[in-house]
Amino acid sequence: MFDYSFFDEIYDRSNTSAIKYTSLPIAEKMPVIPMWIADMDFKSSPAITEALKKVADHGIYGYGEIDDEYKELVTDWYNRRMNWKIEKDELLTMPGVMFGVTMAIRALTKENDAVLICQPVYYPFENVVLNNNRKLVVNELVLNNGRYEIDFKDFEEKIVKENVKVFLFCSPHNPVARVWEKSELTKIAEICLRHNVYIISDEIHSDFIYEGSEHIPFSMLSEEIKMKTVTCVAPSKTFNIAGIQASNMIVPDDKLREKILKERTSTCYHHLNIMSIEATKAAYKDSEEWLDGLLKYLKRNVEILQKAFPEDYKVTALKMDGTYLAWLDCRKLNLSADELDDLFLKKAGVWLHNGTTFGKGGEGFMRMNIACPSSVLEEAVKRIKSVL
Repeated sequence: MFDYSFFDEIYDRSNTSAIKYTSLPIAEKMPVIPMWIADMDFKSSPAITEALKKVADHGIYGYGEIDDEYKELVTDWYNRRMNWKIEKDELLTMPGVMFGVTMAIRALTKENDAVLICQPVYYPFENVVLNNNRKLVVNELVLNNGRYEIDFKDFEEKIVKENVKVFLFCSPHNPVARVWEKSELTKIAEICLRHNVYIISDEIHSDFIYEGSEHIPFSMLSEEIKMKTVTCVAPSKTFNIAGIQASNMIVPDDKLREKILKERTSTCYHHLNIMSIEATKAAYKDSEEWLDGLLKYLKRNVEILQKAFPEDYKVTALKMDGTYLAWLDCRKLNLSADELDDLFLKKAGVWLHNGTTFGKGGEGFMRMNIACPSSVLEEAVKRIKSVL
């Protein structure tokens, strides 16, 4: 049985080129606790570390190539964990999820075509649309009784009015920690099929699901929707190996897959490196027990946070269906974005991600990465409550 105390250990990540720690701001009276960017303060699974050591010890770091074992391990993982049956030839590798999203947007649209996103959402969504000279269309999520929902009336009206070609979907949703229910996914699918809209579904957080919720891959909804969906997944968030840069894309439609392959080839940047290949294999082959332990540990952190910031408090931690990114409702404080940064960072010494970063609807909120030892989370909570 996996020893869950593995996740209690605190590691010094300074001088490791970790972006989370490289440019720590200054607080008034204490060292800053960084809880902003989405990487975890846990060591990856021992199996991944051993796999990387084996590559390093070999001493030759040439070009890498994925093989049938890689494809079988990836497809078997999703079949086993989510009952999602993927054919090996549907699989494309990408250096990262947002790289894959970029390739899909280029393959599915031309310049000035409209791409729809639901904000507040992971901020590179907006950037990738605008930086590729596509038209950004925003459907703002609605917060109803502490739970975010999609405004389907506005969703469909904007698709029609703006002649939207692609819906860029976040499932589970970052930053609001929603795991979408089947009824919601079905409604999205019906609207997109009705108006011939393709779906790029970023499902990078799909392994972080808590009791009471179920992640349903969008591509599983129907045969018809499967052929209009590009799904982006990765071991990077799940096993804390984002810096190794490996992700996978599931594209069932042959013609669409060829278009994306053409875009990927045009970049001359499409091979995974030998470290990312072996880390991915070790993740999906030998790290499942580690992940199950992590999920139990994170659930405890969720409970710590929600007990500290209940609904009737000055700051509320919204319910988390999944992910390790908490969404704090700070609107009762009546502070501007800059004032919230000042309160949390300079006064409490806790570095969070300001909600305005995530677009419309993010004002008055802060995102908090709780993938850290519980003792660190408890100290951060204590600091925040002391200044409130």
